[in-house]
Amino acid sequence: MRDEAERKADSEAVEVGARRCRDADGVTLHEAVDEAERRLVAAGIEAPPIDVRLLVEKALGLSRTELFLNWERALTVEEASEIERLVARRANREPLAYVLGEWGFRRLTLKVDNRVLVPRPETEGVVERCLELIGDVEQPSVLDVGTGSGAIALAIADERPDAQVTAIDVSPGALELARDNARTTGLDVDFEQRDVREGLEGTYDLVVSNPPYVTAEEIEQLEPEVRDWEPRLATVGEEHTALIASAATGVLVSDGHLVLEVAAGRGEEVTELLRSLGYADVRVTNDLTGRDRVVDGRWSSGR
Repeated sequence: MRDEAERKADSEAVEVGARRCRDADGVTLHEAVDEAERRLVAAGIEAPPIDVRLLVEKALGLSRTELFLNWERALTVEEASEIERLVARRANREPLAYVLGEWGFRRLTLKVDNRVLVPRPETEGVVERCLELIGDVEQPSVLDVGTGSGAIALAIADERPDAQVTAIDVSPGALELARDNARTTGLDVDFEQRDVREGLEGTYDLVVSNPPYVTAEEIEQLEPEVRDWEPRLATVGEEHTALIASAATGVLVSDGHLVLEVAAGRGEEVTELLRSLGYADVRVTNDLTGRDRVVDGRWSSGR
């Protein structure tokens, strides 16, 4: 994570940008968008038009249609300043989801900030696999280990209203945000502060986790949005996969399932881990780009 000096520098950069914008006169929405795109390109952002559109919609409170209907309108100083403030944050490689303050995940819109990971498409695949595995189970009991924003737990509760979902995390900040998301979405999930290293409790038809799986060496090679902004506690720690897989054997019912998100390219490694622990019918599911990202296995307490 970035230290306090870096955070102060970022704050000053935002203020400088906002001051520059307040000094501007008669800037149109079109001109502001063009300038924002140039700044994000210079910052190394991969898809600046998409990011800028979302940032401007957020700043002005406009829909996509309203954005284009106002394309040639002159901005007020306050509007231009707000666009500049958000664009400056994104140009500093703060994740788009953090700048917007929310992110879509399956059928939900969740609040997110730097207390939690940004929910990603591959994690939607984790939920999809979970729903398949509990499809024939009446009132399934589900445990989400390392819930973060609550994305997995809340999505399962949303799409299987009869499920009894418990979600745990070691981070008080993450749990605070997850509970806020539960209140906002109106979904019933039991959130608890617990460390998987101290073991798991209860009995479940399904245990699911998107655990930390990035190595300390790998994190330094990742894009700034991950390396400098997302919580290391939820990102780095490849040992958690084995910890969760082992702990789950003590709480899964016979023929219950464990579902894990894994690092791309490590599906075979995690498959062998689950088999060595006694899981059967281990399966690897690829994401939409063909990378192995989800591994699941069936537990039989009779083995």
